[in-house]
Amino acid sequence: MDAALRSGIALYNAGEHHAAHDPWEAEWLGLTTGTDDERLLHGLIQFTAAIHHARTRNWGGATGLAKSAADYLAGLDSPSHGVDVAAPRRAMATLAADPEVIERRRPPPLRYEGRTLGLDDLDFECVAVVAPALAAEHGYDEATVDRAVAYARKEVADGGRTLFTGPLFEFVTADEPHRALVARRLGRHVDRRDREYDDVAGLFD
Repeated sequence: MDAALRSGIALYNAGEHHAAHDPWEAEWLGLTTGTDDERLLHGLIQFTAAIHHARTRNWGGATGLAKSAADYLAGLDSPSHGVDVAAPRRAMATLAADPEVIERRRPPPLRYEGRTLGLDDLDFECVAVVAPALAAEHGYDEATVDRAVAYARKEVADGGRTLFTGPLFEFVTADEPHRALVARRLGRHVDRRDREYDDVAGLFD
């Protein structure tokens, strides 16, 4: 759950309010309804959705989600799993009463263990979660990114950070024009590695 929390928080703090829900939702779906862990993730998902709807001027959606997010986060310890939930609770109360506040004030950052995490702060486990979320959000080839993550995991297991892990970190932290260049490079690496595997497939059957 820790990697999912940190991944979503870093995406949210980077302004990726829609993509932020992906890491949280993947973890949340396996939790028992009504537990503190489930309420935390459910509340964060609805929190970032409320921010997203407010920023797109969907005032009705924003206020409804803000009230629901506040309900899920109510009563949780702060911090909860390292997450400062007091700040999003206050933000949701304000947004529910006045959704147009989003046009006058930046959304509050999310803090984890006292820090405002950014994409530059993530370790490999989080990068492996964030890269597919960004690919889906910005229209990159998700299958290519998923394969790059799989190859990178093998590199990490073997003790290295070479052909795939470095570009995945770069893909996650780059601005959008540069990210497209990194995605093309990743695609070439994946195609080359796929061909290498195909060349030896069946040789020892």
